[in-house]
Amino acid sequence: MSDNHLVYSTDSGRISQPKPEKESTGKIFKDGFLRIERQTKGRKGKGVMLVVGIDAKDHDLKKLAKTIKSKMGQGGAVKGGTIEVQGDDRDKLKAILEGLKFKVKIAGG
Repeated sequence: MSDNHLVYSTDSGRISQPKPEKESTGKIFKDGFLRIERQTKGRKGKGVMLVVGIDAKDHDLKKLAKTIKSKMGQGGAVKGGTIEVQGDDRDKLKAILEGLKFKVKIAGG
């Protein structure tokens, strides 16, 4: 039992351990553009669009994903510093992101 953590002390009561902050490890590009990629790997042929290159320190990824998903009318998630949106309508997604004042490029084929 080397991972023994103090939970309660009779001197001071409950001991709260500091929780480490999660670092989102998304790709950030030097040119400042966001990339919209299409991916089907590991999804049984179903395609998703990945929005890559958003700095998590400057933008709240969950709020941005919620805005994108509601405007697109599709589902999605935030995973590992990227936003996943279901479907394959990259032109519509590009127009939405440009309306939110982002510089966007469509990456991949």
